[in-house]
Amino acid sequence: MTKVIAVTGASRGIGAAIAAELLRRGFTVGSLTRKAIGIDGTLPIACDVDDEESVKQAFKALADKAGRIDGLVNNAGVHLYGKSAELPTARYEEVMDTNARSVFLCSREAYPYLERAGGTIVNIGSFFDKLGVKQNLAYCASKAAVGAITRCLAVEWAPKKIRVLDVAPGYIETELNAEAMKKGALRALLEARVPTGGAGGVEDVARLVAALFSEDLPFLTGETIYVDGGQGIAH
Repeated sequence: MTKVIAVTGASRGIGAAIAAELLRRGFTVGSLTRKAIGIDGTLPIACDVDDEESVKQAFKALADKAGRIDGLVNNAGVHLYGKSAELPTARYEEVMDTNARSVFLCSREAYPYLERAGGTIVNIGSFFDKLGVKQNLAYCASKAAVGAITRCLAVEWAPKKIRVLDVAPGYIETELNAEAMKKGALRALLEARVPTGGAGGVEDVARLVAALFSEDLPFLTGETIYVDGGQGIAH
C-alpha cells in the first residue's frame, strides 16, 4: 500500500520541492498549507500551523482522504530578523510559534497515526541552530529548539518504531531569494565561505528528505543532518 506523507508549508520553496520528490518516488503527499494549495498530484489540506485546532483538523482530514498517515515533514517556517535590543516580544513569539511550537503540535497530532505501524518524522531545521548570527536571535533559537524537539521525540517514540530526524539546510536558493543569491554581496560571501562554492538548491534538501523516507534505516533517529555545503564547520 502506498505510504502517505504530510508536508507542511508545501506550496513553494523547499516544501514544494520535497513534495515533488516524494511524489516522484511513489508516495502519496498531503500538502498542509494555510490556503490548501499544493503542487499538482498532492492532496491539498488547509492547515495553519500556528493554530492548534487547525492542526488537529488537518491531520484528521488527511487521514480521512488518504486512509492513513505514515510520515510527516515539518517544513513550515518563517524567518524574521531584527536587532535583539529592539526586538518586540510579539515578533519573537511569532518566530518561535511558527518554527518550533508547530513542530511539536504537528508531531503530536501525527503520533496516533504513526504509532499504528511505525513511521518517520523529518523536521526542517537550519544550520543557524549552532551559530551566533546578528539580528537573528529568534530564528536561531527556534531552529535550536527544533533540534531539541527532534532528539526528545526520537528517544521517547523509538519503542513505537517512529523515527524522528532533523534536516538542517544552509543557504538554499529558492524562487524567493534567487536574485539575491545570484549577484552582489551575498553571492560573493557564499562563494568565499561555503566550501562547495555557493548556495545549494532546493533539490539538495528534497532528495535527502525523500531518501530518509525511501530507505530502510531503522537505526538512524534523533540526529540533525546538515546540508550546508560544509559552511557550518569551515574555519
